[in-house]
Amino acid sequence: MATVVSYTARPRRLTQALLLLLALATGLGAIALVSLGRTGELPSSFPLTAGMAAGIAVLLQVLVMIRAPYADPTILPLTLLLNLIGLAAISSYDTARILFNDKTSAYAGRQLIWTAVGVLACAAVLWLLRDHRILRRYTWVSAVAGALFLLLPLVPGLGRDVYGARIWISIAGYSFQPAEIAKILFAVFFAGYLVSRRDTLALAGPKVLGIHLPRWSDFGPIVVAWAFAVAILVFETDLGTSLMFFGLFVAMLYIATDRLSWMIIGAVMFLPPALYAVTQVSHVQKRLTCWLDPLASSNYEACFQINQGLFGMGAGGVVGAGLGEGRPSMVPFGQSDFIFSGIAEEMGMIGTFAVLLMYLLLVQRALRAAVGISDGFGTLLAGGLGFVIALQVFVVVGGVTRVMPLTGLTLPFLAAGGSSLVANWIIVGLLVRLSDAARRPSARRAGAGAPHGAGAPHGATASDAGAAAPQGVAA
Repeated sequence: MATVVSYTARPRRLTQALLLLLALATGLGAIALVSLGRTGELPSSFPLTAGMAAGIAVLLQVLVMIRAPYADPTILPLTLLLNLIGLAAISSYDTARILFNDKTSAYAGRQLIWTAVGVLACAAVLWLLRDHRILRRYTWVSAVAGALFLLLPLVPGLGRDVYGARIWISIAGYSFQPAEIAKILFAVFFAGYLVSRRDTLALAGPKVLGIHLPRWSDFGPIVVAWAFAVAILVFETDLGTSLMFFGLFVAMLYIATDRLSWMIIGAVMFLPPALYAVTQVSHVQKRLTCWLDPLASSNYEACFQINQGLFGMGAGGVVGAGLGEGRPSMVPFGQSDFIFSGIAEEMGMIGTFAVLLMYLLLVQRALRAAVGISDGFGTLLAGGLGFVIALQVFVVVGGVTRVMPLTGLTLPFLAAGGSSLVANWIIVGLLVRLSDAARRPSARRAGAGAPHGAGAPHGATASDAGAAAPQGVAA
């Protein structure tokens, strides 16, 4: 006998339209204030920026109404607002460089173009992917494609070394970071693999010192994931990307099995390569030194970037210097790696807390979709994608504020960079699709009122339907 909590799903498209309008007004207002604060007038490009942003909002609203009417109404407004705040911060960096350093800077213009490309990619996901469960058919294809993307920077003549890390490729003069696409492919692979092995990973295997260890037959893909993380660290000398991929796998293991032991096993497995990086990789050693004592006289030149970022955040105080009133150009890479310090300088502690709250809400909506969806694959995919965003925000903000060493990852939607922006908009498209599946009345009834196996989506196992039932349902 089943106890079912009654639930009437509503599309809530009007709510999304109002939130998109609010995000549009707030974001464009921030861009306008940056120019008014710096030069006292609106830039000549403002009508184009406003027109493109308005077109993006209309496109997203119409597309969701047609393809995903029951999607969470807050995901797209939060993303658009973060993207526009990022444009405002990059525009402030550009104008500061031009005024104070007498240099030409056009990062904001390029970021606007990449925003359009990212939104089109998001729209393509929503239009072409009618059912997220189709992705499960490509579990192993995603694994191979993700591995190939990770290996591209090692190809002679294609990969590029940038400040000690070989994570970029260059094609026809354009740079691209293939790991950004690889993280999506690996999230699909991990979800597809773990949903079919969750029971054996959670229950089978010996128990040592209170920790459930996996069987050797199930441990193989885990070792492969660990080996890829180590390979990225050794051959591409990038601790941040290595941490992101292995952290994604361990987090999805925890979601699939609900075993804290996997977090412990993951930490133990990642410790040796991390120690190797600290002792053998020069730029990782420098980052560790700057984390421990950036203001030491012997570290002044090596730690100049992080010191300038700390001074900028300190100058912002509680309420900030005001949009367009700071000097973010004093921080190297203030448009990308250290954009958070520029936001803190001009928007203050209140503004940075607001930005972090937006990230928190975005991740919370991803996890809400993971809880509400009726199949195990969707639960793992939504949880994994939400964790990727959360991990990147924690690692980047932690590095800038000296909570942890710098890693070289980018702040989603805010930092300048085409590959990161496009990949994160694709993630948002997937989250919108997953939230639509979670909130549809048919999906709710199938997940809530059926015993194991009944109402399971096509391509899902009987255990998928029962394990991913919404909260409040007792089977």
